Amino acid sequence: MQFDPSAISPHPARLPYAALIKMRRLLRTLYRLAQRPAYHELLCDLLPETARFDPGHDAVMMGYDFHLDADDTPQLIEVNTNAGGSIYAYKAAFPEADPDLPLPGHFPMRFLASFREDFRRFAAGSGLELGLMVILDEQPLEQNLYPEMYFLRNFFRSRGLPTEICDPAELQADATGVFLKGRRVAMLYNRHCDFYLEQAELAGIRAAYLNRSVCLSPNPRAYGLLADKQRLALWSDAQFLRDAGVSSRGRELIRELVPHSELFAGQDPDQVWSRRNGLVFKPLTLFGGKGVLMGKSMSRKRFNELDPHNTLLQRLVKPSLSAGGAEGEMKTDFRLFVYRNRLLGVSARLFQGQLTNLRTPGGGFARVEITRE
Repeated sequence: MQFDPSAISPHPARLPYAALIKMRRLLRTLYRLAQRPAYHELLCDLLPETARFDPGHDAVMMGYDFHLDADDTPQLIEVNTNAGGSIYAYKAAFPEADPDLPLPGHFPMRFLASFREDFRRFAAGSGLELGLMVILDEQPLEQNLYPEMYFLRNFFRSRGLPTEICDPAELQADATGVFLKGRRVAMLYNRHCDFYLEQAELAGIRAAYLNRSVCLSPNPRAYGLLADKQRLALWSDAQFLRDAGVSSRGRELIRELVPHSELFAGQDPDQVWSRRNGLVFKPLTLFGGKGVLMGKSMSRKRFNELDPHNTLLQRLVKPSLSAGGAEGEMKTDFRLFVYRNRLLGVSARLFQGQLTNLRTPGGGFARVEITRE
């Protein structure tokens, strides 16, 4: 399976070490917040059943996306629970990497260890073993990042974990468990974008998840606590953070590194329109940059069409720039791949235009060079 060369940049992205340290401090602060009972109580009425349910384990491959401001201070743009691109970034750093052979660098074994640990937490001393794993996505062959799933399937297999790639329709699932052609599935590596398991085609998986009959990772609870865009608005509320038990130092770090965000609902549209140039408008229920609008380039007609109940207003933070060779400077964002409070790896995406994409000549996922300047 060949990786699309246009999705992998030949140019590196430079990340100051001091910025990386701040990023890591923030992800650890947010992870501690997500463990607090007071935080759970404050969110209880905002979460659907699948997110209120605690499956007893965490979420593999969380992604924290950042821009760097003019002073190289990282700004958290959003959190993801089905973060993709890790293998594209890995291939940018190690183009000859073969999943059937020993792989260079630290990331592959950190990645594998996170899956084994998450299943151990799910099993909780029950004696269950990590057997068949399924990489789950909607029509995976049609996904832009399918080559990444293919690489990971072969990587897991070569390390002794039987693994398949499946659409939900290929599985048989109910409260008793998830099965593929009669074989019980022990773990679902969930790359599907129905984060709360609300679609009818996921009803069986939902039942198995709520009955703890399958290890689903990432899962709705991780999404509800950290990745639902509505959480960004709550993290911009100092009183909410105090009520959740966040220390003054933690609140200051969040204030510094999380651009102010607020829900559009309940606000005066004319007042929002007057300050649109400094805002990004994000739909709450879409993903991957879909539907994101820059206020400075939005028409009044398009503004009037926005659904306030499905829109987040976030302070605009322009992405930093990386050298792109003959193609010119590239806008840059950074993604930290995380398990629990541990950093697994760092990637960058280089692009031109309004939003990240995999079509910019010379752009795509890039290796990251940590600088100590």
